[in-house]
Amino acid sequence: MIQFENEYITVFQSALFQTTCTVVDAKDFVLVVDPNWLPHEIEEIKQHVNGIKGEKELYLLFTHGDFDHVIGYKAFPGAKVIGSNGLRDHPNKEQKVSLIQQFYNENYIKAPYPIVFPEEIDIVIEEDGQKLVIGDTTITFYLSPGHTHDGLFTVIEPEGIWITGDYLSDFELPFIYDSAKAYEATLQKAEQILEKHNVAVMVPGHGQATTSQGEMKRRIQLSQDYLERLITAVKKEDQKAMGVLEKEMPFPSNFTKTCHKDNIAIIQREYK
Repeated sequence: MIQFENEYITVFQSALFQTTCTVVDAKDFVLVVDPNWLPHEIEEIKQHVNGIKGEKELYLLFTHGDFDHVIGYKAFPGAKVIGSNGLRDHPNKEQKVSLIQQFYNENYIKAPYPIVFPEEIDIVIEEDGQKLVIGDTTITFYLSPGHTHDGLFTVIEPEGIWITGDYLSDFELPFIYDSAKAYEATLQKAEQILEKHNVAVMVPGHGQATTSQGEMKRRIQLSQDYLERLITAVKKEDQKAMGVLEKEMPFPSNFTKTCHKDNIAIIQREYK
């Protein structure tokens, strides 16, 4: 379904995990970000893209390599692919492909296109501040490790669009698969982006887009506060405090329980 739209972007939201796909309709190009999940949802995105593309160049951006974000890779043949050097050199490509196949099999879904991890990255992002200029539009990228090692923040100007990947959700607390220290640094980078760029709309990988600068700052602070309290609890081996933090995760499930344990394990490795 369409969650948010304005003159420049349409944000689609999957029924699964509130995962978003952003389509940017710029003067000289169309950009599709993380097309997902279900075949009919990706088909809706494709129809929208076909309706606005015309003769414009099509770009496909992956914010990171989690399987729910790369599942729609082959739905857009011919698109120029953008990703980080971490995505290009991802050490677990076969595992991600296996997770996609497992998802389809467990839900009796026939894969509508080949199941492949993005293997050809046309535009590789290797450093903070790297820019891609297309006509009148400037796209600035920032590496955003922490959740995963291969994350990207993307700022599109002059439209003022900030695509954050799996950071700064309105409801989802930090899931750390890579590094808690890197996650903290990425949140500091998020603060700097708000200071440096005129952001009109922020779109997270899961949850609601927002046009409020106050809400953007609140989400950064929410993640910082959670991490600070969890790191303190782990350092002190405070099981009660860790248990309280686990209960703060919305939509409690075996998945969130596992994520909480993983967060603790990574913090123990890095801070003890």
